[in-house]
Amino acid sequence: MAIKKERENIMKAIYPIVCALAVTGAGQAMAAPTLEQAVHSLTRDTRFVARDPIRHPLEELQFFGLRPDASVVEIWPGGGYWTQILGPYLRGKGVYTLALGPEDGAGSAFSKMVAVHPELKETFRTTQFDGDHLDFAAPDSVDFVLTFRNLHNWMEAGNAPQMLAAIHRALKPGGIFGVEDHRGHTNAPQDPHAQDGYVRQSYAISLIEKAGFKLVDSSEINANPRDTANWPKGVWTLPPTFALGDKDHAKYAAIGEGDNFVLKFQKIDR
Repeated sequence: MAIKKERENIMKAIYPIVCALAVTGAGQAMAAPTLEQAVHSLTRDTRFVARDPIRHPLEELQFFGLRPDASVVEIWPGGGYWTQILGPYLRGKGVYTLALGPEDGAGSAFSKMVAVHPELKETFRTTQFDGDHLDFAAPDSVDFVLTFRNLHNWMEAGNAPQMLAAIHRALKPGGIFGVEDHRGHTNAPQDPHAQDGYVRQSYAISLIEKAGFKLVDSSEINANPRDTANWPKGVWTLPPTFALGDKDHAKYAAIGEGDNFVLKFQKIDR
């Protein structure tokens, strides 16, 4: 209820602006939303909005320094949580490209989301990106590459160095690579295949810097100290997956989503 009320208040505040834009001239396209307006849009799925207090989309994108005229590639969009924000936000002046992975094809959670929101099709381009398709963008052509909770998947597949090298090639000199993933604790050695979904922050930094990046900053906006990173089904034991089903559901719901690091890197010359 609090989230809904907050969104209603925001929409009331921007409604006069929207109306003014609508009557500035017949046939003129309405201005793209600000980042704040895109995050608080009433067209976003309620299931995504419900996770905003945990995922902090506005704060995270501001931390990365996103701007509306940027060329942005999102790696592996998953269910489309970020697409519903980034697509409308970048449509006016920027370029938004989705680098689709092996699980983003027909019948995927992403394709089902787009089927419900066909208006989003006009807001993004697509390319393929996986171990067999590394050239997802022209060299030195992208301002930002963003990936959310995917580094552990590349480690599991054993191709993280190749994926990171491809991202480095695609970014412009000085371009930004934004990374979020599940943070492993330092009380156990890092599994190089991250089969439990957790990556130690220091390990992630070292891995990414070896690919030619420099760590610019880190953020604790998605930290969760209740997550011990030691669960029967790895990070997927916790919400929103609840891999154990009804078993100890209340316990894991109280713990919340995984403890996540948010890291900002810059491309440097090798």
